[in-house]
This record gives sequence, structure tokens and C-alpha cells, in this order.
Amino acid sequence: MRKSVPDRLEQGRVTVGRFAGRPADRFYGCFFVHGPCGEELKIIASEGDAPEAQGWEHVSVSTRRRIPNWLEMSFVKDLFWAEDECVVQFHPPRSEYINNHPTCLHLWKHVSQDFPMPPSVLVGVKDFKSMTPEEERATRAWTGI
Repeated sequence: MRKSVPDRLEQGRVTVGRFAGRPADRFYGCFFVHGPCGEELKIIASEGDAPEAQGWEHVSVSTRRRIPNWLEMSFVKDLFWAEDECVVQFHPPRSEYINNHPTCLHLWKHVSQDFPMPPSVLVGVKDFKSMTPEEERATRAWTGI
């Protein structure tokens, strides 16, 4: 996680109930933050140093009405982690599904292991400049961009 808690996140910290008395300079806790799409995001975070975390940093994100969208999850990712850190959302085997909240998604990062990433070419084109004009035309036609 980042070295320090951003002001925007700290201003939304919940300090009542089970979150009372938590250190303000840590990412552990509950936060209510106005998101980039107009929704209030409820965020619960834990750092990877608790014994039950087994080295996993974890952030859950929910809204009142719907599942958070990509823009909201990216916004939250950037509040907690640096832009050069890889953070994942898992789709576990169905036998491992847990759904305690119907509008909640989770972000994960292991503190001592880098998560392998697929080659970027499997996601899309990073740089059209490296393509021949024919390749660029075909790619733009295929993707609709």
C-alpha cells in the first residue's frame, strides 16, 4: 500500500463502532468517500500484517444501489496503492464463492509476492506507432476505435 494515507481518504475515515481507536496513519479501517461517478463509496481496508490476513492487503468497495464500476474501482485502487503496483480482483471457483454483500467488490495485493501479469498484447494495443498502416487499420476496424 502507499506510504501514507491520502487526505481524501483520511477525511472519510469512520471512527465509531469497531473502527474506533484505530491509528489514523494506517490503511486499516472503514472509509466513506465520494466517488468519481457521484456515488458514496463505502470502503473497508486491511493491511497485510494482521495474522489472519496471511500477507494479503485487502480493500472492499460497495455502494448502496449497485456494484462499483471500473472507474470507481480504479479510483479506489489509486487511493490505496501506487500506480505502478498490480492489484487484482479474483473470480474464485464457484465452490469458494462468498457473497455477504450484493453490491461489494474486492481488491487484493500480496505484500511479499508480485502477482504475475499476462502479456499486454492479450489485452490490447499499447502503441499504434509500432504497427504497419495495414495492421493499424485492421486493429481499429476490429476494435471499433
